[in-house]
Parts: sequence; C-alpha cells; structure tokens
Amino acid sequence: MKAVRLHAYQEPPRLDEVPEPEITGPHDVILRVGGAGLCRTDVHIRDGWFAPAVPTELPLTLGHENTGWVQETGPGVENIVVGDAVICHPQLSCGLCPACRIGDDMRCARGLNFTGLNRPGGFAELLKTTDRGVLPLPSGLEPAAVAPHADAGLTVMHVVRKAVPLLGPGTRVVVVGIGGLGHIAVQCLRALCAAEVIAIDPDPEALKLASDCGAHHVLPAGDGMGERVQRITGGAGAEVVIDFVGEGDAVGSSLAMVRARGTYFVVGYGGELRVPTFNLVLPEISVVGNAVGTHDDLRELIALAAAGGVSVRTRSYPLDAFADAIADLEGGKMHGRGVLVP
Repeated sequence: MKAVRLHAYQEPPRLDEVPEPEITGPHDVILRVGGAGLCRTDVHIRDGWFAPAVPTELPLTLGHENTGWVQETGPGVENIVVGDAVICHPQLSCGLCPACRIGDDMRCARGLNFTGLNRPGGFAELLKTTDRGVLPLPSGLEPAAVAPHADAGLTVMHVVRKAVPLLGPGTRVVVVGIGGLGHIAVQCLRALCAAEVIAIDPDPEALKLASDCGAHHVLPAGDGMGERVQRITGGAGAEVVIDFVGEGDAVGSSLAMVRARGTYFVVGYGGELRVPTFNLVLPEISVVGNAVGTHDDLRELIALAAAGGVSVRTRSYPLDAFADAIADLEGGKMHGRGVLVP
C-alpha cells in the first residue's frame, strides 16, 4: 500500500510502498482510510520538535487525524463490525490504569502510544488501530469531512469544556488564531455557552471565516488590538482568552486581554510565557495548558457535529499530493484544515 513516511528529521516526507498492516492481537482493528487531516503538528514532527521527548523509530508514517471504514477486526472486537465508518482517537491507551479508568487516556500509565507520532499514522491507504481507539460515526457524517475532528476538533472540545463553566451570560471570550482549530472553537463556544465571542487573526479571510462561524466581533491582530478588546469589554478584559497560536507576540498580547480573576488557556505552542508573578498574583489570573482531549470529548464533539452544531472547513488533497498540502499549510494558504484522501 502507499504511505507518506518521514525518513529523517528536517527532510520532506516521501510517498513509499509499504506492506499492509495485519491483525496480530484480539482487539486490533484495520481501517481503510477515508480521510487524514493535515495538522501543524505533522510539520513539527517533521522538524524534530518532539524527538527529544518522544523517541520515535524512523521511517514513520505520519497522520494523527484519521477516519475510515472498518476493513478487518481481531476476534475480541465487539463494538464495531466490518464496514462501519469510524473516527479514531490518536492515543491508544490501555484502558486499565487509574488514568484510563477515569477517562484521562492521554495520561495512560503506559505512556504515549500516539498515532502518527510514535506509531504508524493515517497518511496511508490502511491504518491499524484498536477497538478502544475508534468511535462509530453517526449516519450523515462523511469520514473525509470530519477527519480533522480527530485532533483539531478534539483539542478544541477539550479546552471549550474547561472554559464553559466560566462563561455565563454577559461574559466574553477571546479566540486568538482562526485557523484549523480556531474556527471550530468559535462554533463550539456558540453552541455550548452564552458568552460573547471575540475572534482575532491577522488574516482578513480568517476573520471572515470567524464571522461565518458565528463570532460576535472580529478584530485584526496587531497594533490597537488590545485597546479594541478593552472597549468591547468595558475596560475590564475578557473572562477567558483561548490562544491557538502560542508563539510570538500572541502569548503576551493574549495574557494582557485577560481580566482580573480570568483565565488564559494556552493551546498553541512553540513560544514562551514570561510574566512577572506579581501580574498573576494580584489579579488572580489563571494560566491553563491544554493537550489532546479525551474519548468523552470526542464523543460529545461527534454528537454536536451530527446535530449540525459544528462543522469543519476542509480542503481535500489526493494522498500523492501531500507535498502540496504541506506547502499550502506552511504558506498560509489553508483556511480551515487540509485532508488527505487516499
């Protein structure tokens, strides 16, 4: 089968011919891939960002936002059958440790077993996962259309579910960065809370996307942005700021928009947070990091998508056009999410 594999860090991935995966355990599942979302994390993996923290054997098939149809199952699989359309959680957890027992699969005692990071991913014609790693898709949701929900949407739902208890009527939430995650966040916030949503991005097309997704206010990033947020919030700042950029000027400017006793949720990464502790202590500002969501986050997200509460703007690419997709992502030409379709 064909697979897009990374052979060396700092080098472009290549389209290879590789053996098809095989069932080796009772809970194994093999999917015919219907869509695999392209994430900036894939670029970071290519560039070696994760190498010091997550040892990985190369070559590695990339792709952690995966959907498809069940092609084969192990003898112990009971929750799905051949032909089912499913979406995959990227972390394959044990299900037995204390963290897994309470649904916190990303903290599995066996460590990261993350599709497309330290196990073969879905930029391929077939993908091997487990029965615990899949969630059936309701009828009406096409695999390629919802593939980015396997990480982009899942991460958004994780942070939004944390933020919602802080966002009653009359509150404001700022979404910084309206890309593959940010445009989903605007929709989830509108569906799940009564807060006013303020979207910020330097790209006019991204701001139009935010407006189309239901943002109450759209503001261009840059000089004067903080003052505009202050005017909208009556000089107090926002109860919640969700930063999907996490690098450059976005970090400092995001924190500056948080009101006293507000919360800064950091989702994007790559930058640094440098702030005098006094500036957090006196106003009692909370800073909260956010990684990939849980199986329960994914379940709620897919239910919301099936009900029409959230969608993903996607652009499809054939598997052999993966280099074009990566170039569009890095060149800022992708508004929404790219999806590789074998």
